[in-house]
Amino acid sequence: MSKALILQTDFGTADGAVSAMYGVAFSVDPELKIFDLTHEIPQYDIWEASYRLIQTVSYWPKGSVFVSVVDPGVGSTRRSIAVETVDGQYIITPDNGTLTHIKKMTGIMAARVIDESVNRLPNSGESYTFHGRDVYVFTGARLAGGVIDFAGVGPQVAVDSVIELPTVSPKKENDVITGTIDVLDVRFGSLWTNISRESFLELGINHGDRVEISIENGTRTLYKNIITYAKSFADVYVGEPLLYVNSLDCMAVAINQGSFARAYNIGTGTSWKLGIRKAPKLVYE
Repeated sequence: MSKALILQTDFGTADGAVSAMYGVAFSVDPELKIFDLTHEIPQYDIWEASYRLIQTVSYWPKGSVFVSVVDPGVGSTRRSIAVETVDGQYIITPDNGTLTHIKKMTGIMAARVIDESVNRLPNSGESYTFHGRDVYVFTGARLAGGVIDFAGVGPQVAVDSVIELPTVSPKKENDVITGTIDVLDVRFGSLWTNISRESFLELGINHGDRVEISIENGTRTLYKNIITYAKSFADVYVGEPLLYVNSLDCMAVAINQGSFARAYNIGTGTSWKLGIRKAPKLVYE
């Protein structure tokens, strides 16, 4: 029985690239069930591709096959790989850092380099610019459809050899925990950090408490304010900022029914630091 095949790219849907990938997959197995994770990854943004995988993969059944194609190095010497996660899903992608968060947060059981002498769309050997169609989705469809098993992808390689992008771990100093703003909740402009709920709770903060948030980019402080640690958006007024636990069990900052990122021109990446501490008590004389 065919497994789910889930696609992620930075192609958008304005032209026929994604449709061509669908066509290749259905040519392998007309009974495949194909789903889209997203095709709106910003162009060449490997970091965001990695984050969207960690946001999604673990919620799919064992045996599901993901194909992620954000590939600024297409046609270069970068490897084409497939991995099996600890939970039993498969991901096929360029080995360019796309698997960073899966490797660090979920875990990879095994990795294989795609053998293109077997797993490449027939009659596509002279094309080097659309591996998403000619190699990745073709291999993914063969794996999801049961034409090959995982060993049939190609030779095994060490999991440790899978490339990771640089990351910065959260740190706690005295009464402040600081992490990075890893990604935005795209449509709503919330800031998603790498500070886990578990680490945050070491500060002794409870729902309803006031917290001091500071946001820096390099040496510049772009935001510093006292806001509420809320259980949900409904706990604060419309237009009011809040700290909350996001769907990945990490800390996030938002504006209720507004975009925090747009309001304060906040970006993402390892240079964007967000600090949290319990708000100091004010004494009035």
